[in-house]
Amino acid sequence: MFAIFTELADWLVYHILGLTPEQGFGAALHFFVEDTTKIFALLVVMIYLLALLRAALNVERVRDYLAGKHRTTGYILGSAFGAITPFCSCSSIPAFLGFTSAGIPLGITMAFLLTSPLINEVAVLMLLSMLGWQFTLMYIVVGMLVGISAGAFLDAIHAERWLQSFAAKALQRGQQQALQVGEAEWLTWQQRHQFAKQETRDILGRVWLWVLVGVGLGAALHGFVPEGWVMEHLGQGQWWSVPLAVLLGVPLYSNVTGIVPVMESLLQHGLPIGTTLAFCMATVAASFPEFVLLKQVMQWRLLVTVLAILLCTFTLIGWLFNLLSPWLHT
Repeated sequence: MFAIFTELADWLVYHILGLTPEQGFGAALHFFVEDTTKIFALLVVMIYLLALLRAALNVERVRDYLAGKHRTTGYILGSAFGAITPFCSCSSIPAFLGFTSAGIPLGITMAFLLTSPLINEVAVLMLLSMLGWQFTLMYIVVGMLVGISAGAFLDAIHAERWLQSFAAKALQRGQQQALQVGEAEWLTWQQRHQFAKQETRDILGRVWLWVLVGVGLGAALHGFVPEGWVMEHLGQGQWWSVPLAVLLGVPLYSNVTGIVPVMESLLQHGLPIGTTLAFCMATVAASFPEFVLLKQVMQWRLLVTVLAILLCTFTLIGWLFNLLSPWLHT
């Protein structure tokens, strides 16, 4: 699906500039070119389509279905939708902004946002081929539970009060009134197009710099952190190796498709299954570049809360799977 961005990065970095994947700068620049082109393309398409959908559908009806007595269903649907969307954490941000502007409760939006980078169909196929159906099923269940439980907790503490002012106002407008979208039945195609185009321009104007900063940091870490460094610092299954693995994963950045081969390598080198899972989930869903981008829509309190939830959750998952490892076969 995204092969065109990889080919573009290959052409520019390896053929035009003459760099190689073995060079740290070459690998970092390739990562930066591929991810920035992919993310900006997704930003434009996703924001426009979501805004067009908002202008074409009765958002209040959708919101009412997901909220209130259907809140638990909303968490499950949000997490499931995140699981079937093949986006990394950075490219899930446009959908987060679209959900918020539509008045969808923050917990349901976060269930989507946290599940989306952890699971996609490519990763599932890779996990099946490399690690078997048992590990794959466990990974899917755990990934969805992370999103669902975190979303429910954030709604329980009314975390929407810690959104940035523009996001909080958009959420309030979506919950209290129909905006332009409430009369969607009579909007013409041209009106819907103009609404979506303006929404795309506004959101891109707020996030473009953060995309460059976040991906640039991720590219630097991707190109210059030695491959064997992680293995040397995760211990041999001691209790402290799990929280250490989680903390080591936070400064790194990868999408779930890229982390699957790392899982296989770590497991083959004898790293315990729980430690491996905790490290890889932290790298994918709690990475520093992602939180640089999230700072655009969240205040520090909400960022720290989400990070704490993820760190604690991944640590508990790691400990649990290490305890169960004698009965798990990968």
